[in-house]
Amino acid sequence: MRASGPVLSMRDVRKSYRRRQVLRGVTLDLPPGQLVGIVGENGAGKSTLLRILIGDLSMDGGSVRCRGLPGHCPQETVLHEAFTVEQHLRFFQTAYGLASLDRAYELLEILQCSEYLRARLGTLSGGTRQKLNLTLALMHDPQVLLLDEPYQGLDWDTYLRFWDVAGELRDRGCSVLVVSHLAYDASRLDCMYRLHDGVLQETEPIGVATGGTAARGVRS
Repeated sequence: MRASGPVLSMRDVRKSYRRRQVLRGVTLDLPPGQLVGIVGENGAGKSTLLRILIGDLSMDGGSVRCRGLPGHCPQETVLHEAFTVEQHLRFFQTAYGLASLDRAYELLEILQCSEYLRARLGTLSGGTRQKLNLTLALMHDPQVLLLDEPYQGLDWDTYLRFWDVAGELRDRGCSVLVVSHLAYDASRLDCMYRLHDGVLQETEPIGVATGGTAARGVRS
């Protein structure tokens, strides 16, 4: 049974860097089983907001409450060049306390990354690293998933597979928050917000991608 209330709540979240006020009072509820997007220009404060949500950055005011098991896929991959893909999976298996890697192997198969299992990170392309990045964020079946520019460097086929996975997670009750500077394939979202002038404003989905070249940063 899904939780009756929001799995992630933000109330009047504020953050300044010296005299520059980046977040002026961000408020948002994420209910379970929702696919939500936040878009905004570079420098709008999206990464700052995500860092606050995952506990990597303190806020100046407001509150954040997370009721579900979180997962986070950062824009910059936090991976070790000398480790293989499988070694990364084993490391995160221990960190998450997982009994097996079945879900991780399933995700690698979906993202067409299984063939690189024993390859060292230093030999992989940026797109393949991002596939591993997504797998590490998903392999423990989080209830709240925070994604920062998740399609960066992905080829078009993997981009579509990403949305399939996101839709599957939503159907299983996971709340998925996608943060990006552009609204790629926004018709797939349940709702979308624009971060502008330090606050969130709900907006109509725009800029729907209709083909491989419509999504800037996604390789066709």
